[in-house]
Amino acid sequence: MTDQSKIPMPQDSADSLIERAARAYDLRSFSPPPVPGDLAPPQPKPAQRYRATMPEAVRPQPATPPPVTPQPVVHTEPSEPVEAVASVESVVAPVQTEKPVSLPATFNGVLHQIDRQHLRDQGLLVPEGAVTTLQEEFRIVKRQLLEQVGLMRRDGRGGVAQRVLVGSAHPGEGKTYCAVNLALSLSGEKENEVLLVDADFAKPSILGMLGLPGGPGLMDALTQADADVADFVLRTDIPGLSILPAGNATTSDSEYLASSRTAKVLDRLTEGAPQRIVIFDSPPVLAASPAAELAKHVGQAIVVVRADRTGQGALEDAISLLSGCPNIQLLLNCTSFSPSGRRFGAYYGYGE
Repeated sequence: MTDQSKIPMPQDSADSLIERAARAYDLRSFSPPPVPGDLAPPQPKPAQRYRATMPEAVRPQPATPPPVTPQPVVHTEPSEPVEAVASVESVVAPVQTEKPVSLPATFNGVLHQIDRQHLRDQGLLVPEGAVTTLQEEFRIVKRQLLEQVGLMRRDGRGGVAQRVLVGSAHPGEGKTYCAVNLALSLSGEKENEVLLVDADFAKPSILGMLGLPGGPGLMDALTQADADVADFVLRTDIPGLSILPAGNATTSDSEYLASSRTAKVLDRLTEGAPQRIVIFDSPPVLAASPAAELAKHVGQAIVVVRADRTGQGALEDAISLLSGCPNIQLLLNCTSFSPSGRRFGAYYGYGE
């Protein structure tokens, strides 16, 4: 057995193992730095209050109110209007009502008889008569007119497409004669009706040609703000034909036609009636100014040219004054020959 007492012990054996390890590994370097002496003393944290939660069984319950006995209600009429109702009505915005829609322009006046013999005596078309050369000629004219009306309708021209002006450069060239015959021919259409308007305010003649009584007409509708032009239209016993007289004469006919009311009055004539064609017998273009004003409100203008009287210069001036109309056509009148040798009526045996 080894004698352990002979093992030499280190010089500092009196120190503990921890002290010797601290010296060997320099553990003193990991100690915290010294605390400075000039630090402010620490402030104590404020104490937090503690609210004890009472159990549900211990919590005091609200007292139950005693039962209410219903009392009879007595209705009394208030002596004065209630202010609360008035204040509510003032807050509510007013209800916007739709704009009233105008009724279609229908003609409900007295039905006037047209003397057929009177039409024959003046060389006009007779609706129930035999087909003649004159009737065939105006059939061609109205076909071209209706074709243009259809084109303008498809272009969205509205009521303007349904209005046609018939005029001439000078008086005596046959404009009224052609306007009346064109209206009589259009009245025979199965899907159209025609309104013939006497717009020659200085010398109206349509009523005399048809044997109709005089009365208010277009000029009265323009001068009276509360007048309805549909009330002045004369119905006839010719199916599809109505007449609007010129009305009372005035020295300011051109000024009234140039006013903003003209468009409203003329739109009324075709309102709600897309099948209606309106023919205007206007004054001579170079003799009176209303023709140029009317041309601004129509879709077509037909200038009657008398073969043996109308000069080229007068025709050019008339067309220039009617330039407010987008479509101007010429109608040759009083011809005694046909360049193509065509003669209507001979083939069908309709007569002269």
